Amino acid sequence: MRVIFMGTPAFAVPTLRMLLADHEVIAVYARPDRPTGRGRKVAQSPVARVADAAGIELRQPGTLRTVDESERLKADHPDVIVVAAYGAILPPEILEIPRLGCLNVHASLLPRWRGAAPIQRAILASDRTTGVSVMRMAEGLDTGPWCLQESVDVGDKSAADLTAELAGVGADAMARVLERLSLGLLEWHAQDEAKATYAAKVTKADVALDPSLTIEQTLARVRASGPSAPSRLSVMGRSMTVLAAHRHDGWLVPGMASCERDLVVGVSDGAAVLDAIVPEGRSAMSGEAYIRGARLHGACEWGPA
Repeated sequence: MRVIFMGTPAFAVPTLRMLLADHEVIAVYARPDRPTGRGRKVAQSPVARVADAAGIELRQPGTLRTVDESERLKADHPDVIVVAAYGAILPPEILEIPRLGCLNVHASLLPRWRGAAPIQRAILASDRTTGVSVMRMAEGLDTGPWCLQESVDVGDKSAADLTAELAGVGADAMARVLERLSLGLLEWHAQDEAKATYAAKVTKADVALDPSLTIEQTLARVRASGPSAPSRLSVMGRSMTVLAAHRHDGWLVPGMASCERDLVVGVSDGAAVLDAIVPEGRSAMSGEAYIRGARLHGACEWGPA
């Protein structure tokens, strides 16, 4: 099958690798490379790196909404366009190009969590399960009918761990869908608009930590955080990012921290042990190492960063 692939982040890589192994990939589209990190150096996206390593034509237009892009895709004569976290909505004229349609692997059980951050939103909402949906793309944001869904448990997984798991599940699901697509064996299901929820991009405010939160909210915010929106707090006026935390068996007054062997912070209905942190201007370390280095002892105060 002649395939055009569109994707950008690490979530899309397993699907691209599956396509490279099983199909004729004509070209790969990824969003333009952007500056990242403290040095703001331009770095290739994960999908761009895989495409280059495989010797596949890599295209990174700033927009797909041009006559030139539509004509170029028409000239490719793709059977199908496969999309996984590309980062841009496909215009109607492109949706009509492939004879078998445009298929998207989306990291949620649609219609729940349409949009940019379905994995993080599932964690923040304390969803017990999430999953992937393979859908036929239509005008609108993740509104098309789906043909296959696979569920996974959310548990205590971080956004990074859940993303990696769903990426593999999504690639397997897309492989099965493409096999059935070629045989005309797919059954499509319209989404129930009454059950639709929107997964807006996660901001720093969405994952910020403060003593008024419950322990469940606190841990969910830490698990949902990432480089672009880290969970942060301040202990004795010193700001830090929290990378990992778990529930403490005891209880502390909200806004107080225990700085004994572990770094423990009190919230509205319990306490959280800060397992891994990044103090301002320093490298990642354990809460225990931070206490020793900062020479903290006994009770401390903590609050928003």
